[in-house]
Amino acid sequence: MNEERKIDRRILKTKKAIRNSFAELLSEKELNSITVSDVANKADINRKTFYNYYSGVYQVIDEIENELICLFDCELNDIDFQEAMKNPQLIFEKLTDIINSDIEFYGYLMKSKGSISLVSKISELLKSKVKNVFSKQISISEPKLDLIVNYSINGMLSAYQKWFNSDRKYPLDKFSNDVGTITFKGINGLV
Repeated sequence: MNEERKIDRRILKTKKAIRNSFAELLSEKELNSITVSDVANKADINRKTFYNYYSGVYQVIDEIENELICLFDCELNDIDFQEAMKNPQLIFEKLTDIINSDIEFYGYLMKSKGSISLVSKISELLKSKVKNVFSKQISISEPKLDLIVNYSINGMLSAYQKWFNSDRKYPLDKFSNDVGTITFKGINGLV
């Protein structure tokens, strides 16, 4: 049993190195220019080790996308949006916790040159999840719900991308708190 844990930890460690290396490479070059050799070299593993876990770089990005969506989905399903509208910091505290759990990884993803499609895909999936959860809890017309969700998710992702690409002097928890205030109370809520 103890041996199985060691193997599992090593597997997790190797996969994390691959994913972080891939995300770092995305911040340096376009997705279609990243090779398995690039990822393996950056992760300090050989190509054979890479292929033990993934069939190619596109499988890595698919796994990253799926895990991120699953993670956000779990968090979103636990949110009471009627309560969150009164106290939006609840949502953004969760978001901050997610980012802080692996800030280097998320930083690479948000800085990525080749991840415009990744960020777009995450945006679309988040919009779908938020819209689904929101519509179950609050009665609102479809056009208004689309407007709210599109405006909020696009604005939040844009703000976080800018933050990750800045010198990060604006503390993440304060930044997230302010993004939450703007999202639920508008600019007047912040100024």
